[in-house]
Amino acid sequence: MQVILIQDVDNLGGRNELVTVKNGYARNYLIPQKYAVEANPSNLKQLEEKLKVKAKKEAAMLAEINKVIDVLKASPVKIGAKTGTSGKIFGAVTALQITRAIRDQKGYEIDRKRISINEEVKELGLYKATIDFGNGNTTEIEFEVVGE
Repeated sequence: MQVILIQDVDNLGGRNELVTVKNGYARNYLIPQKYAVEANPSNLKQLEEKLKVKAKKEAAMLAEINKVIDVLKASPVKIGAKTGTSGKIFGAVTALQITRAIRDQKGYEIDRKRISINEEVKELGLYKATIDFGNGNTTEIEFEVVGE
């Protein structure tokens, strides 16, 4: 029997997925527990519409992510840091400082947990950080540490 899963079911499939299971499993467990509905023409049509809407949303989100990536890669973000006489900064540059600099200079709010710095930043200069937007969309941006 074919059923459409309403929720994720372990060892079977994810939400909005069409799966084939034994009749008893579907009738006695999946459908009464509201984990699935029968795959009749009406429900299949609804599933198709849901998948179309989901694909449209993902395409719009991907376009927005690409726009943000283009803006971030256009020029390096400048981060001010207090330095000693030898050019070494006091402390280190963190993802929070990069987040604030992106917000102030580029106008985009990015969660600091999505930013990972590729190397430890303790001196003035040009460095790289990686931003993970989710769904396999990552980009590497440059940031420059300048003395205040």
